[in-house]
Amino acid sequence: MKHLNIAVGIIRNPQQEVFITRRAADSHMAGFWEFPGGKIEQGETPEQALCRELMEETGIAAHQVQFLQMLEHRFNDRIVTLNFYVVEDWAGEPYGREGQPMRWVRQADLCAEEFPEANASIIKLLVAQAADTAQ
Repeated sequence: MKHLNIAVGIIRNPQQEVFITRRAADSHMAGFWEFPGGKIEQGETPEQALCRELMEETGIAAHQVQFLQMLEHRFNDRIVTLNFYVVEDWAGEPYGREGQPMRWVRQADLCAEEFPEANASIIKLLVAQAADTAQ
């Protein structure tokens, strides 16, 4: 069975909004929203992969990334290990460099149903964090 290691960036601005993009129509889990990121290549650390992927997908240069959580998810045809990082310090303005739809959404308003199932627990965590911050 195929095993993928993925680095994922939760790009969060000072207004507590998170940058998300929509998965391409021809990709696995097409049409869902996602946090930018991608496969960790041979010889790369998750942090290096994340910085490379963020530049490729969103045009930003991450200055600092903070590890949040690692999750493993099993699909019928693959196992995916997701390494989630919070990115609050970067250069540039993120946009969908590959032409993908994008938007900023309040962290408190993230909706697990709009994301691939593998993201459900991280979205629950982010929404809970936002609720704690708001109090």
